[in-house]
Amino acid sequence: MATDIEKPAKTTEDRAVARTSRARIDARKAVKPLRSIAIFGAVGALVAAVALPAYAATKPAESAATVQQLAAVDAQSLVVASDAAAAPLSRGTFTATTPDEIEKKKAEEAAAARAKAAAATTSTASSNFDIGSYALVSPGSGEVRYPLPQGSYNVSRTVGGAHQGADMLAPAGTPIYAAAAGVVRASAENIGGYGVAVMLDSVVGGQRVQTTYGHMIYGSRQVQAGQTVAAGQLIGFVGSTGRSTANHLHFEVWVNGGLMEPIAWLGANAG
Repeated sequence: MATDIEKPAKTTEDRAVARTSRARIDARKAVKPLRSIAIFGAVGALVAAVALPAYAATKPAESAATVQQLAAVDAQSLVVASDAAAAPLSRGTFTATTPDEIEKKKAEEAAAARAKAAAATTSTASSNFDIGSYALVSPGSGEVRYPLPQGSYNVSRTVGGAHQGADMLAPAGTPIYAAAAGVVRASAENIGGYGVAVMLDSVVGGQRVQTTYGHMIYGSRQVQAGQTVAAGQLIGFVGSTGRSTANHLHFEVWVNGGLMEPIAWLGANAG
């Protein structure tokens, strides 16, 4: 009897419902892949957002480069330091700055050059001094000797005003002797206004005695600084160098730091 019951025929309305159900099922099937893609995309974005700052934090910072380092990379770059200073103006060998100072310096150098030239000329002439024809030790005895041979000179002036010695006029080439034994403190071709001069430090009678012999002939000095000399030893020859207008010996005497009148001192002490 059950077989006799027939299934009811599907109506148009039933078929429409079935089609709607299948469409919904198909839509759900299509949404699933899209949802997976969206999920993967979101996960990837999250990973990138976390990883990129970490990578940036671990990347070494570039060291600051100086202007000089940048210039070293680019060899044609021009680097000017902030504290660069202009090169000093060259004035040859002069360190003076004013015209008067420069002229003074030129005059001093010219005078030195003339003195050097004169010394070169007369040093050759000094070889003409026949040392053998002069006594190497002055006549006399005692601790003090006359610096020039007796009878060979005349005293033109002595201590007074700014003049601190005795001028003993004598012919050029007259031998000059050490007034006392001692050590040569100075010996040069140009000592200020003394010109060619020798200076001695001695001890006479327990007193410090300093004697100066100025205006000698260029190249005629027979002793050098630091040398020990004996009383009456030949030390040079009369000339007219430095501030001098005639051939003479400028002879100075200082005892214990005090200036003495040389002629009177010689008369009291020379043997």
